[in-house]
Amino acid sequence: QVQLVESGGGSVQAGGSLRVSCAASGRIFGINTMAWYRQAPGKQRELVARITSGGSTNYVDSVKGRFTISSDNVKNTVYLQMNSLKPGDTGVYYCCAVKDGRRYWGQGTQVTVSS
Repeated sequence: QVQLVESGGGSVQAGGSLRVSCAASGRIFGINTMAWYRQAPGKQRELVARITSGGSTNYVDSVKGRFTISSDNVKNTVYLQMNSLKPGDTGVYYCCAVKDGRRYWGQGTQVTVSS
């Protein structure tokens, strides 16, 4: 099993920045991708950014140039730095680990951006 714990969410005004973190523990060997998803009220969960074990990154178009995903393999932690935040970025942000074709999820952390 893989356990994921997110932290760092909060409330910020539009234009501000936040960094959310995801600490992985348990049977983390073999995780090939870590990702951040978000879910806004009344909407489906969507992929925001992901990073592979090789360091390749992908972003949804709406956050390109504003968000940066990174990983610290020593701390087994993945970060999502969010700059120039917009009200449309509001939602619960979930960390996801992919291992052997299975997805593991954290409990989520709320990010609220006010105009």
